[in-house]
Amino acid sequence: MSTPQDYSPESLGLPGVRTASRALALASEQTLGACLHTLGDILLRETDAILEANALDLARMPSEDPKYDRLLLNPERIQGIVGDLRKVADLTSPVGEILEQRTLDNGLELTKVRVPLGIVAVIYESRPNVTIDVTALCLKSGNAAVLKGSRDAADSNRALVQLIHQALEQHGLPREAILLAPAEREALGPILNAVGHIDVAIPRGSQGLIDFVRENARIPVIETGAGIVHTYVDQSADLDKARAIVTNAKSRRVSVCNALDTLLLHRDLLPALPGLMQELGSRHRAEVFADPDAYAALEGHYAGPLNQAREEDFGQEFLSMKMSIKVVDSLDQALDHIDRYSSRHSEAIVAEDAETVERFLKAVDAAAVYANTSTAYTDGAQFGMGAEIGISTQKLHARGPMALPELTSYKWVVRGQGQIRDAS
Repeated sequence: MSTPQDYSPESLGLPGVRTASRALALASEQTLGACLHTLGDILLRETDAILEANALDLARMPSEDPKYDRLLLNPERIQGIVGDLRKVADLTSPVGEILEQRTLDNGLELTKVRVPLGIVAVIYESRPNVTIDVTALCLKSGNAAVLKGSRDAADSNRALVQLIHQALEQHGLPREAILLAPAEREALGPILNAVGHIDVAIPRGSQGLIDFVRENARIPVIETGAGIVHTYVDQSADLDKARAIVTNAKSRRVSVCNALDTLLLHRDLLPALPGLMQELGSRHRAEVFADPDAYAALEGHYAGPLNQAREEDFGQEFLSMKMSIKVVDSLDQALDHIDRYSSRHSEAIVAEDAETVERFLKAVDAAAVYANTSTAYTDGAQFGMGAEIGISTQKLHARGPMALPELTSYKWVVRGQGQIRDAS
């Protein structure tokens, strides 16, 4: 009978991460940036080795699994990962930024200054690119990281972290600053309960994973929620814009959280629905789950698979070439539908009427709201942040794409000349 694995903080190596975090706090911004550029060079040089490890992971997953695309690495994706890494390396670190400064009547000098969060645990599924994104953002902001990937990407993550450690050591930084936790599920509970060892946990993945982390963690959690994404096409919409936006939002990359899940269409545009969906049907073969009105408009005029929608087809994050369509009579009906089913991630409107656009942007409660453009832009790199550690759908601490500033807190620095407080 096998002995249960010990996943205590000590066996996981968490005390060493805490020590490494103090070293990072003292490292210069130039050293941290240079380390990331070195890592970029190593990743490009070792592309073949990374792809060999990734192939082992891919071999364990059916190609029809929606997570397969998230897991897949290829030379182009590695180049893109390195490109984002270098962008982060060249960004100005927010650490040390003075947020507030004043002198009190008693002569005490107060400064409110940005500081790293400390040790950030990121729990994620099937996306080895997250390993590099998290490393880049955490190192540049002076944070140590505990990476808890899934078994799906275990070989890819091990290969990447070995290369990260090479870059750290080349620049005199402790390799313990980036810790890859065991891929086994049993290691997650101890990480979520590592009070005093980890400062915050950030889950990235399915709603089930996010719910598990939120419900079981004793350490603070920043939620990066699943993306249940809507685009409302108003009666005032430019149909050429709408066709391009809807097609891009659904088809650009179906396995990501900002991909379109539900098209909301104003009833006046029902005759235009077949044209709006033409490319998604003929080129992408998107499977559609349509309400009765949309189904009647598309039947015989849609090249892809067409189904009658069920209740569960709304409020669904498909993560595949599937989408639902709901016909609404007004903007208010669209807002009601979004309020009921949205995950508060990314929501969009296509409309030419300025008042309608402004009502939508003000009324919709989401981390990112869009007018006349694709939700595919909810992405740290696209927002000019270099990369992201996740898309926060909560309202405390951070919301939307989280990058360098969102990985900091602040502390008050108080300088005196011998002042003491009286007894009153």
